[in-house]
Amino acid sequence: MVKARLLFLWQHPFAPLLPWAGVTLGLLFMLLLAQDLGVKKAQVSRDRLENEWAAARQALMFHREARKAKEDLSRVWAVLPAERDFTPLALGISDEAKRDRVTLPALSYKTEPTLVANTRKGLLQGPMTGRYEDLRRFIYGLETADELVFIEDLELTRSGGTQDALLTFNIMIATYLRADAGASSRLGPAQ
Repeated sequence: MVKARLLFLWQHPFAPLLPWAGVTLGLLFMLLLAQDLGVKKAQVSRDRLENEWAAARQALMFHREARKAKEDLSRVWAVLPAERDFTPLALGISDEAKRDRVTLPALSYKTEPTLVANTRKGLLQGPMTGRYEDLRRFIYGLETADELVFIEDLELTRSGGTQDALLTFNIMIATYLRADAGASSRLGPAQ
């Protein structure tokens, strides 16, 4: 019966197309198999490699940013005066005030620790008295000085009479200091 059906099938007008249809179906099966086994594995591998490349690129960018931050920090560190230079800095500010005809009768100075390793904050504070023009020149000189100093607080305490054109301010000047070499070796290396 199977032979009879095959003979009938070979006598059909489309019979010569049957081998070609079989070959086409076989090729289609092989194509799907290659797609499933080869291309999908290659895509998974490519995705993994792209992810690794992106992670490596991001790590490189972080490394470059860290190197730049380290260079910037070393430049700032080089600008900071040493702790032993704080007293001469205070004397220099007092001399500058005298040149600008500003009196700093009771300028006190002290240092206090900061959150950054091997640095201290230096504070100079006290009243300053002078004419408005002189005070303005002195403050401008502080703000444009080569040293790293900041005016943290400036408060008018009293003004002179109408005939006495003197003003008195309480001023607080701050700077940051590097720990001295002996102190830094006791504290450990800079972070």
